[in-house]
Amino acid sequence: MAQKKTNVMRVLEQHKIPYQAYKWEDAKKLALEAPVYKTLVTQGKSNEHYVFVVPVTQELDLKKAAKAVNEKNIHMIKEKELLPLTGYVHGGCSPIGMKKDFVTVLDQSANEHATILISAGKVGFSVEINPADLTQLVHWQIADIATTADE
Repeated sequence: MAQKKTNVMRVLEQHKIPYQAYKWEDAKKLALEAPVYKTLVTQGKSNEHYVFVVPVTQELDLKKAAKAVNEKNIHMIKEKELLPLTGYVHGGCSPIGMKKDFVTVLDQSANEHATILISAGKVGFSVEINPADLTQLVHWQIADIATTADE
């Protein structure tokens, strides 16, 4: 990929974690086997912030997510709060390289895949990575937190 490296790519290289970078259009053309995951930032009743990583084809189940982080309830943060809190803009948020370390939860479906695609930290760019490799960078837990839109 002949574009400037994002912070996510630099962090992955610094930790010697293998990845493949894609422009979103290229990833769609290649019809990759790896599923795409989105990064969502929430706030709990305790005012703590949490990060959830779920397949783009599904939605975050707020009740399951709250249970996973031992909160009474959680809600999505407002879009305008995302950049100051994480350093990322909407559509380019990645669980790697946020301004702070937040409790992060990956949907259990990631265990079914050798690699997944997550945001490279810039809108329109993704990195394909082995979810197990991410545990070197992000201290996350695995839980059943996603739901389909019609559930």
